[in-house]
Amino acid sequence: MFKAALDHFGRVDTLVNNAGIFTAKPFTAYSQDDYASYISTNVTGFFHMTQRALELMSKQGHGHIVTITTSLVDQPMSSVPAALASLTKGGLNAATRALAIEYARSGIRVNAVSPGIIKTPMHPAEAHPALASLHPVGRMGEISDIVDAVLYLDGAGFVTGEVLHVDGGQAAGHHMP
Repeated sequence: MFKAALDHFGRVDTLVNNAGIFTAKPFTAYSQDDYASYISTNVTGFFHMTQRALELMSKQGHGHIVTITTSLVDQPMSSVPAALASLTKGGLNAATRALAIEYARSGIRVNAVSPGIIKTPMHPAEAHPALASLHPVGRMGEISDIVDAVLYLDGAGFVTGEVLHVDGGQAAGHHMP
């Protein structure tokens, strides 16, 4: 991927780490295969992509990395058991802040977007009303909400180490659906 970007554009300005998996189930119901899938997708993918991007961006003297995490890290819900998502994506939130400090003087910013439940093919239409009720604003997020957040962070040159919640108020606290 990086070779293609360098061949086509001559540089890498922004990396968006968007790969991730999510399965809501009780912690003791996760299998070893579930655990391995979460680690390989949510953590190992981030590690390799971010490490290579940081190498390239360090040579350039500038760049921006945005990682997509989840608001469940900061505001778990008993109705959505997701300890493996919190374990892996919470680690990405921590790495975001650590890398922001480590690479700040290199001209590289590192941020994250922490979504609530977003309307994607991952969620069947019949589940949308119930999923919308989990957000204080009473609706699911749109893909464009996440795109707007990434674009905001990409243009916000004085923002680094930020985990921006785009979750309809979910991370602010509990509400009665």
